[in-house]
Amino acid sequence: MKYVIVITGASSGFGALTARALAAAGHIVYAGMRETTGRNAPQVADLQLHAARQGVDLRAVELDVASDASVQAGIAGIIKECGRLDVVVHNAGHMSFGPAEAFTPEQFAELYDVNVLSTQRVNRAALPQLRKQGRGLVMWVSSSSARGGTPPYLSPYFAAKAAMDSLAVSYAAELSRWGIESSIIVPGAYTRGTNHFAHSGVPADAPRAAEYDSGPYAGLAEQSLRGLASLEPEDADVAEVARAMVRVVDMPFGTRPFRVHIDPSQDGCEVVNGVADRVRAELFRRIGLDDLLKPRAD
Repeated sequence: MKYVIVITGASSGFGALTARALAAAGHIVYAGMRETTGRNAPQVADLQLHAARQGVDLRAVELDVASDASVQAGIAGIIKECGRLDVVVHNAGHMSFGPAEAFTPEQFAELYDVNVLSTQRVNRAALPQLRKQGRGLVMWVSSSSARGGTPPYLSPYFAAKAAMDSLAVSYAAELSRWGIESSIIVPGAYTRGTNHFAHSGVPADAPRAAEYDSGPYAGLAEQSLRGLASLEPEDADVAEVARAMVRVVDMPFGTRPFRVHIDPSQDGCEVVNGVADRVRAELFRRIGLDDLLKPRAD
């Protein structure tokens, strides 16, 4: 089937790769990004050129996930153009790197806004249409950091991704009776192939961060990043995350997996998530809500 799909944070990284892969699979894809006539104008032009060359239906849409007004307008525009919306992909995110103490509370709040609250803005704009249709798919791009090995200096990002993952789990149960399916995509720590690490935020309290860098934690930042990179196989391909999302979208309704892990480094997240998801399913059965584990088909 040809679906109408919106992807947040699609100017680069997983989002850009997935937008192109889903369009190549024959879907109508809206690549959401902010400042489409400003900072991201080159990305829009590149997307339009790609669409023309490949003969695919790939469109840019102004979607600043930090703005209620922008999200409402962007989603409403998609529905007006196509008459429906089938798949929502929560991909927008931002990373930070540095000792937790050196980040201000405002920085934590900003990271939570991009990684967590953005999904709530998009859901409130998009879910009324999906519920009206009685059918849809919500995909969440989580991270192995939510439950896998968690090296130091990434705590604001780890905490935000864990919060988003928890929200995804709760939403899955609350949407299934509306006929809306949920799938959580869990990429590992790809240190190559995206700008995730290169564009990560740094602590605003530089003097406090310097105390860590010159004290007993001197050299830890470099050691942590080297260690992460060493776990990543040479043939690790970040495009596999996009291919995994295409496979999920193209599966028949009702058969899509609750989680898909794409983690070449094998940091342990899949093991921990496996236990947590089994516990969740068993609890639902014990309290008579096991129907919430699968989307209603009628």
